[in-house]
Amino acid sequence: MPQHARGTRVCRDCDGHATAHITTGAHHPDGTRVTLRVTCPACKGTGHSSAQAASAPIGR
Repeated sequence: MPQHARGTRVCRDCDGHATAHITTGAHHPDGTRVTLRVTCPACKGTGHSSAQAASAPIGR
């Protein structure tokens, strides 16, 4: 059976994986790791991109 295409556009910079947790190597007192949460600056952490306006030729 054919699969239906996704209706929303996926961000081209993060490919839909908008948030990443990076470990710093340090540990909290309870033994868990210290992590930094980093979001995609292009889509602001949503994973989706908005439709871009069509470019129009300029000049003659």
